Amino acid sequence: MIKQGDKLPGGTLFEYVEVEGNGCSLGPNAFDIAQATAGKTVAIFGLPGAFTPTCSARHAPGYIDQAAAFKAAGVDEIWCVSVNDAFVMGAWARELKADGRVRFMADGSADFAKATGLTLDLSAKGLGLRSLRYSMLVKDGVVTALNLEDGGAFKVSDADTLLAQAKAQQGA
Repeated sequence: MIKQGDKLPGGTLFEYVEVEGNGCSLGPNAFDIAQATAGKTVAIFGLPGAFTPTCSARHAPGYIDQAAAFKAAGVDEIWCVSVNDAFVMGAWARELKADGRVRFMADGSADFAKATGLTLDLSAKGLGLRSLRYSMLVKDGVVTALNLEDGGAFKVSDADTLLAQAKAQQGA
């Protein structure tokens, strides 16, 4: 399992892009994780699934609402990562009115979740292999803070916790 001080594993995440530009075509675009985090500070939060109750009502909205505060704390981008396809993640971002404040990145085959060891098996609930609920701060591809939830809990991966960590690291 990934831990603080580890480099993110290589791989690809996908994002549904609705407006052509900045080298992106319409529709799902692949992003190399190492290239996308190089030289940046990225707040990443992972969750079990788009449109699910806690994820939609509390987890993602916290990051969307705090986007400006994250920028002020030196965070270049915020990523929401879930084991869903890019079309679902794009629809969810529209539903939540993320408006470019948070990038909704698809890990459709759970490759990133598996590579980091942050998987959650929800097969008994008909959801299959999903991402554990977590948050992490990544600087130039290296994890500098990591908050893991136990099972389906939502206690330490919230926006306020990661924002406090980003502010503390900014002042350090």
